[in-house]
Amino acid sequence: MVSHKNIVVTGASSGIGKSIMDELVAQEGNRILAACRRADKITGYGDNVIPFSCDLSTKEGVDALFARAGEVFDKIDIFFCNAGAPYYERFDYEDWDRISHIFDLNTVGHIYVYSKYLHHLDGREGRLVYTISAMGEMALPGYALYAATKFAMKGFQQAIRDETPKNLQISCVYPVSTRTNFFNVGGGGRKMEPPFPVQAPEKVGKAVVKGIEKLKKHIYPCPVYLPSKYLMNILPPVKSLYVQAQKGKLRRFVRRVEAEKEGVVENIKLEREIRK
Repeated sequence: MVSHKNIVVTGASSGIGKSIMDELVAQEGNRILAACRRADKITGYGDNVIPFSCDLSTKEGVDALFARAGEVFDKIDIFFCNAGAPYYERFDYEDWDRISHIFDLNTVGHIYVYSKYLHHLDGREGRLVYTISAMGEMALPGYALYAATKFAMKGFQQAIRDETPKNLQISCVYPVSTRTNFFNVGGGGRKMEPPFPVQAPEKVGKAVVKGIEKLKKHIYPCPVYLPSKYLMNILPPVKSLYVQAQKGKLRRFVRRVEAEKEGVVENIKLEREIRK
């Protein structure tokens, strides 16, 4: 069991973060600092869960989270670095700020957490858990920037393991598509077709906590993911068919977006004609 621990969970208000928190609350004696943009969304947990609002895409937000943790805990035993956001789109635009934002939240903030946590521990034992994504190992059409942030985290954790002192252990989680607000947010509120397979967040939360109990370095919540990955490696045509299916989903999504834009333009023209 993961019990009697001081824990930080980011992205705690929904999805995988909430499911992880629910699993940890059910086990004895855990105290959780639950971080997200809107702490008012975290209710009904009692005194052992401490909601905290912060923007983890900024240095100030991460610093504030560690400052708050220092007020409520003697030491952070486990830090779940789970906050993140997707884009689902055809990447064909010039927008420096949009590119920077997803990297600041999904990558830069997580890398900065590593340094902050290392100094916070000051030689004491702790565990840092990164939610990376299966897409940190296999990129798909429509997720170019999202996959890039996750590939960056995969590379970071791989390199940093050879530098990390023995007191700090690192676990990485690779969930497949999960039934969360991820796909609503990624498509800007538009309907998306998630990549197959799709898991419930509750199953991911259970698998993550069980993996932490077993001190696993890498946690794969979906039981078919690793066999599928192996199959695609030895049979490239299988991977090609899978990717082609994802291309079809992206084409349909782009057509809907373009039709929506055309509809807006036509409405504007109609309104102008009416005003005349």
